[in-house]
Amino acid sequence: MKNTLNAIYVCVLLGFVVYHVTTQVTSKTNTTSSTTLPRLQSGDIIFQTSMSGQSMAIQLATHSKYSHVGIIYQNGEEYFVYEAVQPVMLTPLQDWIDRGVDSSYVIKRLLNANEVLTTQTIGKMKAYGEQFSGRDYDLYFEWSDDKMYCSELVWKIYKEATNIEIGKLEQLATFDLSSELVQQTMKERYPNKIPLDELVISPAAMFNSPLLKTIVSK
Repeated sequence: MKNTLNAIYVCVLLGFVVYHVTTQVTSKTNTTSSTTLPRLQSGDIIFQTSMSGQSMAIQLATHSKYSHVGIIYQNGEEYFVYEAVQPVMLTPLQDWIDRGVDSSYVIKRLLNANEVLTTQTIGKMKAYGEQFSGRDYDLYFEWSDDKMYCSELVWKIYKEATNIEIGKLEQLATFDLSSELVQQTMKERYPNKIPLDELVISPAAMFNSPLLKTIVSK
């Protein structure tokens, strides 16, 4: 009887030790993983490869895998992406990520974000961008405010609120229009005449801006 009680005691003791060690390792692992991920900030710019019908044409024309972009805003403990889709809207961050190819994305931030993106400036960005909420997506990539495409929305918000130009404006003629898919897409959009002198800001131009640094790449 005594031997049986001793055996039970040893088993209980071993079980407690294993549980304690496992808990400590798990806790340490979770703490490490959370501290290695940088905290997102309002004003961060997020890029993805869209699954839209025009995504591949944009990728071919700009020589970039990234075809969609938006601005991250924090609301309490939650994060959202302000984006120009159909229509311009605020989308929960995880929903936005899930819409991209393989749920992959890259988040970038101004090099001097701590100096520029003050609470007041973020307020300006939101106030200026709010006027476009609900507007239709611009399939023709025109530089008017009547409709909006994704990179145009982000570029104009930054320009208005901070006077910073994220990426260089380019004429449509400067893009690679040689592929069959791009040519077909252009003919569908512009059956009469392609506006080759139209100013355009692409997700690729913003992604490659030297004013930004990469925060997260997944």
